Amino acid sequence: MDSSEQEKVDGDIGVEKKKDKTANGYGGDGGEPKGTASSADQDSGDFYDVEIEKSNGEKEEKPPQESKEESTSISSKTEEFNDKEITINSPKIYCNARNHYLPAIKSQAHLPKPDPPATPRVERSQSLSIAETMPSIGKYISDRSSSFSAAIVRRLSSWKEDNGDLVVKNDSLNLEVTEFHIPGVKVIVKLKSEAERLGLDLKGRISFFTRSNCRDCTAVRHFFREKGLIYVEINIDVFPKREKELIERTGSSQVPQIFFNEKWYGGLTALNELRNSGEMEVKLREMVGERCPEGAPPIPVHGVDDEEEEDDVLLETVRSLRKTLPIQDRLIKMKMVKNCFSGVDLVEGIMDHLDRGRKKSVITAKLMVQKHFFHHVFGENEFEEGNHFYRFLEHEPFIMGCFNYRSSTNDSEPKPASFLADRLSKLMFAILEAYASDDRLHVNYSGIDRSEEFRRYLNVARDLQRVNMKLLSPNERLALFLNLHNAMAIHAVISIGHPEGVLDKRAFFNEFLYLVGGYPYSLNIILNGTLRRNRTSPYSFFRPFSKGDRRLELAPPKLNPLIHFGLCNGTRSSPAVRFFTADGVESELRCAAKEYFQRGAIQFNMEKRTVYLTRIIKWYNEDFGTEKDILKWVMKYLDSTQSGLLAHLLADDGHINIMYQDYDWSGNL
Repeated sequence: MDSSEQEKVDGDIGVEKKKDKTANGYGGDGGEPKGTASSADQDSGDFYDVEIEKSNGEKEEKPPQESKEESTSISSKTEEFNDKEITINSPKIYCNARNHYLPAIKSQAHLPKPDPPATPRVERSQSLSIAETMPSIGKYISDRSSSFSAAIVRRLSSWKEDNGDLVVKNDSLNLEVTEFHIPGVKVIVKLKSEAERLGLDLKGRISFFTRSNCRDCTAVRHFFREKGLIYVEINIDVFPKREKELIERTGSSQVPQIFFNEKWYGGLTALNELRNSGEMEVKLREMVGERCPEGAPPIPVHGVDDEEEEDDVLLETVRSLRKTLPIQDRLIKMKMVKNCFSGVDLVEGIMDHLDRGRKKSVITAKLMVQKHFFHHVFGENEFEEGNHFYRFLEHEPFIMGCFNYRSSTNDSEPKPASFLADRLSKLMFAILEAYASDDRLHVNYSGIDRSEEFRRYLNVARDLQRVNMKLLSPNERLALFLNLHNAMAIHAVISIGHPEGVLDKRAFFNEFLYLVGGYPYSLNIILNGTLRRNRTSPYSFFRPFSKGDRRLELAPPKLNPLIHFGLCNGTRSSPAVRFFTADGVESELRCAAKEYFQRGAIQFNMEKRTVYLTRIIKWYNEDFGTEKDILKWVMKYLDSTQSGLLAHLLADDGHINIMYQDYDWSGNL
């Protein structure tokens, strides 16, 4: 071939290559996105890119012909383990990937192509697996990787028997996966449940009765979770009507009480005997054959409310007034007030409906105000007959922003405030036990959103609309506002998401509202208005409550700085989410503070004489006093090591630098 013919052939090849390049994402307008292999690529490529990721984070290119040798060399490393915490990352294979590694060489279009070998046609209703669609070299490496993983698992099993120091990590939110750490190798193994290990197909049912915030119930729950056994938990704090059934079956209301099918076995002590004696396998085998009989404790019914609502005794009168009163917009004190009515019209309306005298009608109107059916438009008084104007609760301008409001106010007879406070705490305890990690630092919000416990909590939140908060004792009120803040934070994450930017934080802390006792409450109002006794929030110049705001009457007698360590706002740097009881709220707050500081909220640099504190203390420094007072106050909640370091710095009266840690606003997922 002379030079002119050679140039012509080269030119044709160049044109064909350009077409291929355009058609496969390298350029042009009609090609597929870059990095996407077309169906033609899967047949014509002769070489494939293989990327192997080492345990130290480096990436090494390996041509296909070296993959077998590489797999062999990796397998040989199983004999060189020196420690018990190593990491293995399976090789990542990129077939026909258009990247900066080894480019795939395509056959030339003008040359004849060999016929592909005949392959049997596969017919199935679903798509082929990854291994079947992968080219031969990729399939080979995948098979070798699977064999290697199986060998590691077998070796780990033998090590676990011979060496009791093997490190095992259980993910509390995914109990089917266990992570083993050996030097240089990271193997994630899906463990078999107890029933799978014994080869049992359980058709029966394990059930047990529990209460919220019960240590023995928690121990039983953890036992069944660790064994991987499916169980039905009947929390009588969530399902109150089931307590009667518990008493009928066991003769007592004590919990936990465990049932294998319809047979009552006992509580935690009986379960420990069963475990220690090795009789658990016998009990499980008894549940293999027949399905669970009808005599077993039934599974709780979701979506059905146990508690019956009772209409308010004044409801008929209120409904009549809503229809007959002249409700209209009025200009009052140079302000346009919407949907209001006068006190005179209200008294006359009550007189006409109940056929009572004026004095009794005024008493009835005051009783309606106490039950929060309506309020004075400016909050100047509860009720006085005369030229004063009032507005029904459903016409308040803030009402549509309240997330515990459903198209109309709750007109049922208000339940006692102490009952609702207790009910709220028990439901939220049950939610944490089911959908939070053991240390309560991670929360499964999507699971909470779908749960029966959360649905029932929303009903309790709706009952708070017209509750009389003044009937609570100071400790009951403190526990309720702490619990309400943490429950609202969970609800806010589910409804509007974790706060990221400035606008998100404003919506999260200031605009997510609950209607409680006839007035709106946000996370900011609960913290800075009520619990902090109307102090300004960080980076703000205005107090939450104006003069005469009736919500300030519910504030604690004095400010307790420990509240900051009992409040969780759904972020990683906030304290762990928890709920409180009225009887033990003070001691529970002290435990919360100790736990938070031991988790890293204080750190030391002895050479530089520097103490690093949580930024929460900087934001609310007026609650803790001067810097020296802060260090002395903090010392009461440190462990012995931390307390010793801080005491050493304070002993010589030298200058101590106080710096504040960064705050992680990401979600506690």
